[in-house]
Order: sequence, then C-alpha cells, then structure tokens
Amino acid sequence: MENGILLGGSDSGQLWLDAGMANRHGLITGATGTGKTVTLQLLAESFSRLGVPVFSADIKGDLSGVAAAGRPHPKVTARIEKIAIGDHAFEACPVLFWDVYGETGHPVRTTISEMGPVLLANLFELNDTQEGILHIAFRVADEQGLLLLDLKDLRSMLNWVADNADQLSREYGNVTKQSVAAIVRRLLVIEQAGGDVFFGEPALRIEHLMQTDFSGRGVISLLDATRLSQNPRIYATFLLWLLSELMEELPERGDAPLPKLVFFFDEAHLLFDKAPPALIEKITQVVRLIRSKGVGVFFISQYPNDVPDEVIGQLGNRIQHALRAFTPRDKKAVKVAAETFRQNPDFDTVTAITELGVGEALISTLDAKGVPSVVQRTLVAPPRSQIGPIDTTARERLYQRSPLKGSYDNPVDRESAHELLQKRADELEAKRQQAERQAAEEKVESRAKRGGGGSRRQSVGEAFTKSVMRAIGSGLGRQIVRGILGSIIGKR
Repeated sequence: MENGILLGGSDSGQLWLDAGMANRHGLITGATGTGKTVTLQLLAESFSRLGVPVFSADIKGDLSGVAAAGRPHPKVTARIEKIAIGDHAFEACPVLFWDVYGETGHPVRTTISEMGPVLLANLFELNDTQEGILHIAFRVADEQGLLLLDLKDLRSMLNWVADNADQLSREYGNVTKQSVAAIVRRLLVIEQAGGDVFFGEPALRIEHLMQTDFSGRGVISLLDATRLSQNPRIYATFLLWLLSELMEELPERGDAPLPKLVFFFDEAHLLFDKAPPALIEKITQVVRLIRSKGVGVFFISQYPNDVPDEVIGQLGNRIQHALRAFTPRDKKAVKVAAETFRQNPDFDTVTAITELGVGEALISTLDAKGVPSVVQRTLVAPPRSQIGPIDTTARERLYQRSPLKGSYDNPVDRESAHELLQKRADELEAKRQQAERQAAEEKVESRAKRGGGGSRRQSVGEAFTKSVMRAIGSGLGRQIVRGILGSIIGKR
C-alpha cells in the first residue's frame, strides 16, 4: 500500500493503516503491560520513514529506544515470519530529545501570554470567579502593553489588580483582594512543583517540532515526561497548549497523502480528569479543527472511557490491547471498548478483548474514503528500532550532537510586566516623597511669614497640599497623577 503503515497480521492477512487517514486521529488503549508503548513506537518510526515528523511524550522513558537500531531476537524473528514481513530491517530513527526541566533534553518553555487565561485557569485549578479575575488581569495587561512572560510577571500583575481592585470593579465587575490572593497562592503551588522553569523565554518554536533529516525522514521529538508526569496538571496543560499552538500557527491544509505532523498524547486520562466542561469543549474544538491543519492526534490510555464521548467520536483509527474484566468497572470498560468497533461476525469482540495476549490487539482503521474497517484480531508487527530505552551515555551523545543545541539552553529575562510595574511603582513613590518634602517646605515658609507665631490655622495652600497628599494614596489620587503626568500607569 502506498503511504501505508504495516500494523500486523490477522487471519485475513496483513493489516495496514493508510497514513493519509492519520489526521482523522486515533486511539490506543489497553491494560498496563499489554503492548501499548511498543505499538506507539511502531507507529512513530513508521511515520518517520514516510517523512512525517512525530511528537510524543515519553512517560516511562522506554520510547528513547527509537533512536537506536533493534537487534535480532528469536521472538522477533518468529513474529516477522508469522506476519510475513519481507523487508524488515533493524534501523534507528532521527530523534530530538526535549525536557521541560532541561535535564535530559532541550528545555521547553512558553510564556504566560501564549498559554492564556483559559489553560492557566485549568493549571491553577481556579473556580469561575477566580478565572474571571485572571481574564481581567490579561485584559488590563494587553491594554497597557505589559508583557506577561513568566510567573513573576503574572504575580506582579495580580498584585497590581489587588491594589486597584476598587477601580477595576467599577469597570469589569466585582474584583476582590481575597480572590486575587487565592490565585497567587495557587501560583505558588505550581511554582514549587517546578512550573517556574516552564514559563519564560526563549519560547518553543513550533517549526522545531516539524523537521526532517538529510535523508527526508521525519524527526521524532520525544518529551521526557518521567518527572513531568508526576505533576499531572502541568503535564496535561503543556500538551494541550502545544496542540492549541499547532492549531493556531499552522496554515489550513486539508486532506493530503500524508499528515504534516503526528502527535501522540500518552496517559490521556490526565488531560480529562477533573477537566471542567468549558475545557472539554475547547479540547473537542481543537481535535476537530486541527485535522484541517494536517495534524493527526493519537490518544493513549488504559480505558476507552478515559476519553470523553465528545472527543472519542472524532478518533477514527482504533487499536485496542487486552483488558481484564476483574471488577465492575473493568467489565463496563470492556463493553464500551467493544461497542466502539465495527463488529466482525467471525468472533465476539467482548470476549476477544479479554483473551488478547501481549502484543495482540483488536484493530480497526479508516479506508481511503474514511470508512472504518471491520475489527480484526491482529498480531502487532515488531518495531525496527530498539525495544526499551537507550542508555544515558547514548542519549547524552545524541543530545550534544543535536542541531538545536544552544537554541534553548540559556533563559532570557527581558523587560516585561514585573520590571515595568516595579519601575512605575518606584516613580510614583519618588513623586510621593517629593510632594511630602514640598509640603513640609511650604509649611516652614508659611510659619516664617507669620513670624513664627505658631498659628494652627491652615492656609489655603496647606489645605490643598494635604488634600493632594491624601488623594495620592488612594485610587482617586492615582487617577489624578496619571492625568497630570501623562498616564504613568496606562502608557504603552
């Protein structure tokens, strides 16, 4: 099959995936230890050979083996012969290693502004009121030309919102200092979980995930998620942000012989656990629209019902590894999985799911017209690359030889909201002190003119000066100062 990916063999012969249908997305499910990771590896290296770049999170570190050639093994040889694979050759794939923490790969960063209030609200686990205040903070930052790049920028902006809560309440609705303080506390939690290294510059450039090597093979970008997945909110929000960026930055492409990028979202349940309806709606929209950008998305999880119905209905290619029906939840999951397939009259799908061995799967793919095939019980083909992780020495060597080495290594902290707000606060404080000194000098001069009589009556000038001093400390005073001094706070 032209642009086809050999998935394995069944009783009816070899089973292929039409790579042109990859942008109709897919789902890989099954219990732990049943072969999901090896199936993911097979798909990733197969897309790479076709010249399609791949992005995948590497939850357990096993996928790094795609960077090394596999080796002969009796079990692998037996499987090759049984599936009748005539051109199997062990080989490595071009790989780029990424790591949010910058320890085992290129650092991955984005800015607060690029993440946006909706995803940040999910990351911080905010309620509706707090999310509304976050939207106000972004709105004011945009209006005043304040760049929100890292967490300290966001913290400074939130503190400014708290200081000006009364004025903002009149313009945008109720803004309470208590709600702002709650957001700042959530920000601290994320910071302590390592989220501070994720926000900043230089930010990830999407084109660096969509490369081919000198031979025309697609580069596989592997995100080391062994540590990141311990913070599920950061992990899920990062991958969702990346999908959103792809959707926003890539041009419309429509259906094509090959996808422009294939994106594997491992441990997909972390994305949907406790996700509010508004976020589920956004995810559904992204999955639906990103197809037209030529991006295929494969979700990997244990159970099909880990993925909401709104999303699962858009996943045309299905690979189901074994599930064991030990509990009521397991039995329900098996039934749900069976119902998602186009049934095969040759066997009972529910029974087959519980009887599959390691490396076997029930597979249904889309044909050239987008019609799902009848489900087939399939022996999955072995990868050509190494099954299992490469050693740390080999990984470090590949990382040091990366063409992107040095592009993201050194963080950049340019002038942004934190620095500008601090500068404006310092200027305002200096003007306040100057006004105090001027008022004191005028008081001394006034007493001198009265001959030091010690009169307690205030002159009109003293009364006006004190009134201005009190006003400067209030929201009204700040408005007056902005008007006189050329909009200190509002000037872009």
